[in-house]
Amino acid sequence: MSAASDVTLLRESFGAKILELVEFREELTVHVELDALHQVLAKCRDSLGYAMVLDISSVDHLGEDPRFEIVYVIATVDDAKRLRIKAKVAEDVPVPSATDLWGGADWHEREVWDMMGIPFAQHPNLKRILMWEGYPFFPLRKDFPLAGRPSEMPDVAFSSVAPLEGGPFVTCSGGANTVVREPKARVVE
Repeated sequence: MSAASDVTLLRESFGAKILELVEFREELTVHVELDALHQVLAKCRDSLGYAMVLDISSVDHLGEDPRFEIVYVIATVDDAKRLRIKAKVAEDVPVPSATDLWGGADWHEREVWDMMGIPFAQHPNLKRILMWEGYPFFPLRKDFPLAGRPSEMPDVAFSSVAPLEGGPFVTCSGGANTVVREPKARVVE
C-alpha cells in the first residue's frame, strides 16, 4: 500500500473533513479540518501504519484568518510511506495534542508553543522549551520585530536588541518574488 492509497482511505473515512490534497515533488500533503485532526492522525497511526511523527511545525499566515497552520510529518518505521498533515488554526484556539499517539510529539509541540504561541490541549507538560519561563513573546511570529526586543534578563548573551535586521540570512517578507525575498540574493556591504 502507498501513501496515495492511504489518502484515498482517509477521504473515504472522513469525507468533507479532508479539505484538500496537494502533491508536490512526490510528497503528499493532506489538509484537514482542525476538529478532525486528532482522529485523522489516530487513523494514520492505528490503521495505516504511520508509527512515527518526524516533525510538528507551524506557519504564521499573518493577515489571514485563521492566522496559523499546524503541520505534522508522519512516516512508517521503514520510511516507505510519508504524509504531511496540515490544519488551519485560529489564534488562541488549542490544537489537540498528539502526545497520546506518539511520545515524540512532546518536544515538537512544546517548541511550537514556545516559538509561535499555538496552545495544545491535553499536553502533559506544555511549557517553554527554548525561551525562559515568563518570556512574554513568541519569536517566530511574523509580527515579532527582526531587531528583537529589549531584554531585562541578566546573564543573556546580549542586553540590547538582537542584531538581526538587514543581515544576510534574514528573509524579507512581502517582496515581489522569491528572488527578492531570498537572503542569498542580497549583498551586505
